[in-house]
Amino acid sequence: MWTTDRIIQNKLHMEKRALGNSGLEVAPLAFGGNVYGWSADEKTSFRLLDEFVAKGFNLVDTADVYSRWVPGHQGGESESILGRWLKDRGNRDKVIIATKVGADMGEGMNVSKSYILKHVEDSLQRLQTDYIDLYQTHYDNEVTPVEETLEAYDTLIKSGKIRAIGASNMSLARLLASLRASESHGYPKYETFQPLYNLYDREKYEQQYADICVKSNISVISYYSLASGFLSGKYRHAEDTGKSAARGQKALSYLTPRGIRILEALDVCAAKHTTTPAAISLAWLLTRPAIAAPIASATNITQLHELIHGVTMKLDQEDLALLNKSSAY
Repeated sequence: MWTTDRIIQNKLHMEKRALGNSGLEVAPLAFGGNVYGWSADEKTSFRLLDEFVAKGFNLVDTADVYSRWVPGHQGGESESILGRWLKDRGNRDKVIIATKVGADMGEGMNVSKSYILKHVEDSLQRLQTDYIDLYQTHYDNEVTPVEETLEAYDTLIKSGKIRAIGASNMSLARLLASLRASESHGYPKYETFQPLYNLYDREKYEQQYADICVKSNISVISYYSLASGFLSGKYRHAEDTGKSAARGQKALSYLTPRGIRILEALDVCAAKHTTTPAAISLAWLLTRPAIAAPIASATNITQLHELIHGVTMKLDQEDLALLNKSSAY
């Protein structure tokens, strides 16, 4: 089985990847901050972040809305924990902070200029920093003109409050319109795109977005990189969904004949490399065009080491052929 010593050895060979033309460079794994204050308490979150950075990684992805879905939460819990960790450790310059704006914080989805300029201040306060490295449109309401949203980001970049911008959950038409507006008006350009993308959920990203991301030098930071845990291999039967009430029903949707074929292929590759299906799934993502850093979450150190191994190992052509065939759509 893989070991921490093996991870440390691989760290020496880990190459950072550029986020578009932003000048930002990240190690090839983004720590998903949705768990902070939810399935990982503050003490656990601090330990995980310490280990993540100690292994040479630097990209942490969060959002203002995390974790508003938890009873009694208002949103901002994840950013607040991350901010307290940054202040306590005094390591702001070693971490690339990616957060998001536009999700429903009680007023509906909103990417208007006034909304963005107000809510960036809330995020900065919670994060206890005076700048955000990557500020992302979380949800696009498609009512606000793309020019207005980009104008807000232009104001924030010129004031030094953000360094670069990215998009998530945006239609191809709106993404293209945004890129045209950036070029014609001199607004900042989306340097990253955050889609749902993993070994099972391939079709929408590959058919609609992959080519434009490559052509426009937009780096991809995929979310649900392990398909809500399904690609970890822990959900193989309907009764297994009881292991996690939060993700169980979503994982159940992947229990299709194709899903089973994918798990079988992952098992073969995991046995060959003496690792886990989750690690193989992340390794596969990093072979795809434009992928800079898949987002994945962990709630304990063992899980985190599993993720790190996945992004520091290499698959061969035999592995890739098997995985691509099993997940073909």
